[in-house]
Amino acid sequence: MNDMDRSRTFVKDVKRVIVKVGTAVVTRTDGRLALGRLGALCEQLKELNYQGYEVILVTSGAVGVGRQRLRYRRLVNSSFADLQKPQVELDGKACAAVGQNNLMALYDTLFSQLDVTSAQLLVTDNDFRDLDFRRQLTETVNSLLTLRVIPIFNENDAVSTRKAPYEDSSGIFWDNDSLAALLALELKADLLVLLSDVEGLYSGPPSDQNSKLIHTYIKERHQGEITFGDKSRVGRGGMTAKVKAAVNAANAGIPVVITSGYAAENILKVLKGERLGTLFHQDAHLWAPITEVSAREMAVAARESSRRLQAMSSEDRRKILLDIADALEANEKQINIANEADVAAAQQAGYEKSLISRLALKPGKIASLANSIRVLANMEEPIGHVLKRTELADGLILEKTSCPLGVLLIVFESRPDALVQIASLAIRSGNGLLLKGGKEAKRSNAKLHKVITAAIPDSVGERLIGLVTSREEIPDLLKLDDVIDLVIPRGSNKLVSQIKNSTKIPVLGHADGICHVYVDKSANVAMAKRIVLDAKVDYPAACNAMETLLVHTDLSGWLTDLIVELRIEGITLYGGPRASSLLNIPEARSFHHEYNSMACTVEIVDDVYAAIDHIHQHGSAHTDCIIAEDREVAEIFLHQVDSAAVFHNASTRFCDGARFGLGAEVGISTSRIHARGPVGVEGLLTTRWILRGSGQVVDGDKGIVYTHKDLTLSS
Repeated sequence: MNDMDRSRTFVKDVKRVIVKVGTAVVTRTDGRLALGRLGALCEQLKELNYQGYEVILVTSGAVGVGRQRLRYRRLVNSSFADLQKPQVELDGKACAAVGQNNLMALYDTLFSQLDVTSAQLLVTDNDFRDLDFRRQLTETVNSLLTLRVIPIFNENDAVSTRKAPYEDSSGIFWDNDSLAALLALELKADLLVLLSDVEGLYSGPPSDQNSKLIHTYIKERHQGEITFGDKSRVGRGGMTAKVKAAVNAANAGIPVVITSGYAAENILKVLKGERLGTLFHQDAHLWAPITEVSAREMAVAARESSRRLQAMSSEDRRKILLDIADALEANEKQINIANEADVAAAQQAGYEKSLISRLALKPGKIASLANSIRVLANMEEPIGHVLKRTELADGLILEKTSCPLGVLLIVFESRPDALVQIASLAIRSGNGLLLKGGKEAKRSNAKLHKVITAAIPDSVGERLIGLVTSREEIPDLLKLDDVIDLVIPRGSNKLVSQIKNSTKIPVLGHADGICHVYVDKSANVAMAKRIVLDAKVDYPAACNAMETLLVHTDLSGWLTDLIVELRIEGITLYGGPRASSLLNIPEARSFHHEYNSMACTVEIVDDVYAAIDHIHQHGSAHTDCIIAEDREVAEIFLHQVDSAAVFHNASTRFCDGARFGLGAEVGISTSRIHARGPVGVEGLLTTRWILRGSGQVVDGDKGIVYTHKDLTLSS
C-alpha cells in the first residue's frame, strides 16, 4: 500500500467487487476457449475469495463458444455435397444455449480444482422490470456471498425477448458491460472491474504509438479527445460499450477500472491500489487541478521551453545559472530541512547505509553545488560553436556547429545533488529536461526543483525542467521516442538494465561501477597505499570507488601489511582464489560485484597483462587505475584497458565531472556512443550543418565545381 497511487486509495475500503470478463478475453481468435486466461482469472478470484472479498463474476462468451461447437457439429454431420451449398448462419439463441452449458461446465471444473464453489445466475433485460425479482436477486446473491460462493452472471440470450440480443442495444441493459454496471448498482458493489483485451482506455487506437493510456478518466478533459475504434472482434461491446457502462456506474458512485484481462494478476494489482488501466470515479473531476501533467504534455512543454532558451543570448542563459546558484544558497536552510526529513525517513524504513550516505546533503554541499554552477556559467558558450568550416564550391560555405540534443530524461536514485548538477548542465547546453528521482529523496527533490524553476525567467518558462513524481509515469515516458531524445539513468544495475530494455530512446549511462586499482611490482608502495585507501575510503558509495584491488605477485608480502591498514580503516575484505588462500580471507562470490560500501575484493596477478585480462573479464569499463613507476608497463595498461577512464598513479575518485573541469556531470557513461566517462555539457550536444550559398543549385552537378577546401574556423 506504500506505493499506492493517490487516486486509488479508495481500494483499501473495497469489500464487494464485481469482475466482468468479455468474450475477447474468454476466447481465442479461433473461437475456442482461452483456457490459460480463464485459469488465471479463476486463480485471481479464488485468491480474492480467500482474502475475504465478496466476489461476483459477470462473464461473456456463451454465444461465441456455442457457435464454435455447433459449427463443428454441423461439419462432422455434413456430407461433401452439403458443404458445397451456401451455409446458413447459425441461430444466435441456439448458440447461446449450447455455449452457456459448456462455459459454465468449464468454470465449475476450474473453480472445483481451486476448492471454490460457484453458482450460475442467468438474467434477462425484462427480469429487472420486476421489483420482486430484484429484491429476490439481492437476497440470493447475499446468501451465496455469505457462504463464500462466487455467483457467475450472464445474460440469458437463449430466452431473451429481444429479436437479436447479440445485436440489439436497447433496454435496461443491452450487453454484459451494461449488465455488470447495473448489477454493481443493484448489489451495492464497492468496485467494478471490466476486463478487456487492451490495457485500458487510450486517447487513440492502442496500436498507435502516439496514443497514451488514460489512467484516470475525467469527462471534462477526455470526452472530446478520445477516438473509439471498432467494436469487439467477437462480443457486442468493445471499448465504447465499456466506457459507457463505466461512466454510468461511476456517476452513480461505483468506482470502475477498465484493465487488461490478458495479464495474470491485474485484478489483484488493482485491489492493491496499483495504477493499472483506466479509473472512472465520481470524484475524478476534483482531482483534475492536482493530477500530474501527462508524460507527453510534460515532454512537449520541455521541448518548447528549450527552444525559447536556445533563442536567448549567451549572456542571458549565463545569468539564469548565476541566479540559480544564488537561489540555492539563499534557500539552503529550507533545502537541508527537507533533506533531513528524507534521511530520517530512510533510516526509519531500514534502507542500506550506502543509500543513506548518497541521500544526505552533507554540510557545505549546497555551497559546493552553487560554486560548480558558477564555474559552469563562466565556461565558453557551448551552443552554436563552429566545429568545422568547409568551402564546398565557390561561394558555398558549409559549417558543422554544436547544438542541443533537445529533451533529456534523467532517472536517478538517492542523490538529490544529482538533480542540481543535471538541471544546470541542461540549461547550459540549451536542453529541456525531465527528472525522476527516487521516492527516498522526494522532499529534497521537490524543494530543489522548486528553487531552481523559480529562478528561470517567464520568457523561458518553468516547464523547461519537469519533475516526474510518480514512478508509474516512467513507462509512458520511455515510449516517447518522438519527443525525448536521450535517457540517462543514474542508479543501480537493476534500474539501468530495466530502462535499457524498455525503450527505443538512446540510453547513456553505466549499469555498474566496478573500478579496479592494479599495483604493479614497480610501484612506489607508499604512494600505492595512499591511492588504494583514498580510492576505497574517501566515498565508498560512489560509482568511482575502488571495488577490486589487483596486486602483482612479487608484492605479496607488502600486500599482507596493506591488509592490516585496510582493516584498521574498517574495510571488509574478500579474496579471489589466490588472495583468499594467501591472506586467509573469505572468497568473493563473484569478481563482478559492486559493493558501494566499506568492502572490496583483493586478488593477486602475475603481471600487467594478467591484470588487463582480469579487468576486461570482470570489470564494467568505468574507471581503472595502475600504480607503477615503470613507464612502459604504465603505457601498456593505459592503452590496452578498454574503459571509459584509465588512470596512472592517481585515485579512481578523480573520475568526476567537476574534478575534470566540466563544471558538473550529468552522469558517467560506459556506453560506446558519442560520450564516455564523465558527461558534461559537450556530451549533451549534437551537431547541426549550416550551409550558406548564393543561389547555387545541384542540377545534376553540371554547373558545380567542388573544391572541398578546409577553412580556418575564424575565416
